[in-house]
Amino acid sequence: MNNVLDRIVAAHRTAAADDTRTLDQLERAALGGRPVRPFRGALAAPGMGVIAEIKRRSPSKGELAPELVPAALAKAYADGGADCLSVLTDVEFFGGSVDDLAEASAACDLPVLRKDFTVGEADVYDARAMGADAILLIVSALSQVELSALRQLANDLEMAALVEVHDEEELQRALDAGAALIGVNQRNLRTFEVDRARAERLAEAMPPGVVKVAESGIREVDDVRRLAACGYDAVLVGETLVTSPDPSHAVRMLKGAR
Repeated sequence: MNNVLDRIVAAHRTAAADDTRTLDQLERAALGGRPVRPFRGALAAPGMGVIAEIKRRSPSKGELAPELVPAALAKAYADGGADCLSVLTDVEFFGGSVDDLAEASAACDLPVLRKDFTVGEADVYDARAMGADAILLIVSALSQVELSALRQLANDLEMAALVEVHDEEELQRALDAGAALIGVNQRNLRTFEVDRARAERLAEAMPPGVVKVAESGIREVDDVRRLAACGYDAVLVGETLVTSPDPSHAVRMLKGAR
């Protein structure tokens, strides 16, 4: 395990193996949640969408906003015109929690992505039960069988699946799995280096009908405009927003408001 992604995924697979709950139990809890909000639909609307992220820290940058209040931040994002929320629920590496997502989800009407390392069916059911409207599937962390099955389970639960890719091979795997919402992470999760040319290159390879999301390394209005010109429908922004003294204003700026 010589990189952070491998260590994170290994930790989540170990936790999944130790989970003794049955799928019937998980499904009942998931179906008992509130109605699903249209995550993909919110991003497919005209104009550049913003997925505003709630996260306390990251392996690459350390502490970002350890004392954040999820409900207050969610409301600020909504006031600024964000289209969706992304909430980190990984505890060990990102300092997140299920409570963070539940609190943010209850604080506003925006659709919510559970930003975590999905490795099994239990993760999808748990996401639905805690109030998420979408899950994250990282292609490089999953086999093709897992990727297809987990995307289909999310669909069966009426949730969206943001399928994250980093190169052309992963993009093809996402498309083969039926992904209709694809995120291009400009940050290499193994080296944490940001390559802005990656988003431009992969946008050209995506077929019509796919909702395209650019992730990481997005700080200014000019970044958003560049990605919009490449054909992206939305951006997912975390560090810039959680460290801003005025998150509402920061969201407005990213959406191009003055």
